[in-house]
Amino acid sequence: MPKEILIKNLCLVVADDFEQMSDYSANLIYDEIHHKKDLLICTATGSTLTKTYDLLSTKYNENSYTFENIRIIKLDEWGGIPMSDPATCEVYLQKHLLSPLNIDSSRFISFASNPDNPEQEIKRISEKFSKEGDIDLCILGMGVNGHLGFNEPAEHLNANAHIAKLADTTKKHTMALEAEHEIKYGLTLGMNDIMRSKKILLVVNGSHKEDPFKKFLSGEITTKFPVTMLWMHPNVTVVCDREVIPDINKI
Repeated sequence: MPKEILIKNLCLVVADDFEQMSDYSANLIYDEIHHKKDLLICTATGSTLTKTYDLLSTKYNENSYTFENIRIIKLDEWGGIPMSDPATCEVYLQKHLLSPLNIDSSRFISFASNPDNPEQEIKRISEKFSKEGDIDLCILGMGVNGHLGFNEPAEHLNANAHIAKLADTTKKHTMALEAEHEIKYGLTLGMNDIMRSKKILLVVNGSHKEDPFKKFLSGEITTKFPVTMLWMHPNVTVVCDREVIPDINKI
């Protein structure tokens, strides 16, 4: 069984392995949907969440009616590449979440990856987002540099949706390395968009995240490690596997 630890306002769930971590995360998301049928979910992408989303599709096959009214907003997108590029968050979400859960365009807010006018695209997303209301459940991953979405370490963080200059570590992300075109920038929701979410689920796995996760758990809040902003949110669940915390007794 996963071990649950309450640290201030944050619930830390340490699973034995990736499978258990994904199962816990999928069940948490499903419970939120069950309690609010038109749940607005912000979705991160990447290998950490793939199994979680695939497990949700299994639940959809068992109880499709539960998912009929949920709404999805994309957290971020690689900029300057075609939407059809296999590295885009769009392709990932269509494969692992939108198509399996039968989410049509009317229930999906999506950054275009290669807009003619990026600033206008940011404005379009911001306007659509404001009409939907605050995010009910924000699903996040953590970058090795502590970024959330493409809110990269900086002296100051952007409050709302914006065009982001990508950090070198971000450009080395597995998805970015699979891009068939040159990624030029990022499009992302801002920290205020994230922090206004009613509930946040942060999922972290892998030994390569051990040191960054220790930095997060230290509790020091700094814009130079954006994930630490989550310590100021009242409803955060962090789910990880033991590769991230090999010595759980030291928490």
